[in-house]
Amino acid sequence: MKAGFHTTDITPTFGMEKPGGYSKVFIDAIHDPLKVRAAVIEDDGEAVALVGVDTCQIGSATLMDRVREQVERRAGIPASHLLIGASHTHSGGPLWETGFEDLSEAPELVRTLFYEHSVNGDRLYSEYVGEQIITAVCEAARRCQDAELSIGSGHEDRVAHNRRFRMRNGRVYTHPGKGNPDILEPAGPTDPEVGVISAWSTAGEWLGCVVNYACHCTIHGSTVSADYVYDMERTIQGAMGAAAPVVFLQGASGDVTQVDNLAITEPQFGERWRRFVGTRIGAEAVKVMVTAERGEHTPVAATTVDVRLSRRRPSPESIARSREIVDEALRSGRFTTEWTFAKERVMVDYIHEREPEFTTQAQAIQLGETVILSNSAELFCELGLDIKRRSPFPRTFVVELANGCIGYVAPERAFEPHEGGYETVLTSYSTAEVAAGTKLVNASLELAATLTPGTGPSGYKVERTDDAVEPWSYGVLGPDVD
Repeated sequence: MKAGFHTTDITPTFGMEKPGGYSKVFIDAIHDPLKVRAAVIEDDGEAVALVGVDTCQIGSATLMDRVREQVERRAGIPASHLLIGASHTHSGGPLWETGFEDLSEAPELVRTLFYEHSVNGDRLYSEYVGEQIITAVCEAARRCQDAELSIGSGHEDRVAHNRRFRMRNGRVYTHPGKGNPDILEPAGPTDPEVGVISAWSTAGEWLGCVVNYACHCTIHGSTVSADYVYDMERTIQGAMGAAAPVVFLQGASGDVTQVDNLAITEPQFGERWRRFVGTRIGAEAVKVMVTAERGEHTPVAATTVDVRLSRRRPSPESIARSREIVDEALRSGRFTTEWTFAKERVMVDYIHEREPEFTTQAQAIQLGETVILSNSAELFCELGLDIKRRSPFPRTFVVELANGCIGYVAPERAFEPHEGGYETVLTSYSTAEVAAGTKLVNASLELAATLTPGTGPSGYKVERTDDAVEPWSYGVLGPDVD
């Protein structure tokens, strides 16, 4: 086997937009650099690339197609073998594309809402990030050397919490507030698995690793930061004694954050909590790396499938009411939560008119007995766990927000009238049909079924024997007593 790693810089500059919400926020400070981290793993002429990008979401399908085409042309890695995943940091740069940036034919109201009152991407920044992804993958491929892999899983259950709760009124709320007496129970699970793929040279030098964990990167705050990925990487590099790249791939965390609404504690944001989350995940990853057996994990393979989805559309009554709210807010200058989602519904109505259906992609990457199943959704944790539970592979890692972004995708029951939570609200970010989660889960499992689990290192074992075994000469001594 061969493995190579490389890192490039994608730190934005002051004045650019900082995505993560539904209104404009501009960058005015930088805490730590944003990065593209790439790993290329090869066996018997088959190569795959695993790429983690410090960004809230991956750009448009057009950008991804160009990146994949260039990587295939320059490095010989097939487009379907390239997984590009967003860390989902809410403190990143303007790599934010909806696919509807050209609104020259849209009604004036839609153009106003989109350009003046919504998050916009930056075309030049997107092109720059695309080039940095290409460079990272091509350089990682160039640096490939003979290597052994170790693949394993750890357990970290103290840093991630489901943010949706069943309430006494029968509804489901997202972030109902710490200590709210009306909370009954969490409305969904968390996934404590810390998946780790690590590479070592034949001389025993640590080359880098890939870490998969499910938790929103929403801790750091207003300045530019990789969020807890920054602390996770520092923890791993400090323990391993080398500044090798740490590729982070976000797990199914559409409803999972660092905030524990059941705990009466201070707000779990800022530097202290970012360190808490990143350090614990990083420490668990280190334990996996020094424990998992090293060797060959074969075969290396990858495959993809397109998934066709419909868009939900707001009702005519909802649109009429939303326009009234929008018009009043534009006149008065009072922009409330009601205004935010009314604005979004007006834009969704236009998006649906232009494109009532769209295509997304599911992907499977195999490393021996391990399969990585990725999708472009901000996928609810329950759906990711369903994929893992039903996968035919001994070890399955799930990656969300890969190779594009289609917004929140929740289980079908989350759309029932008595449910709730803002993730199920129609916005320009999130329009997928109610059955999207079921379709993505099935697509992932169907891809996994086309692959045959391979082999990994068997590890050193002492064979039992009927022959006499000579004990350690020191060990038979004692005790000495008066």
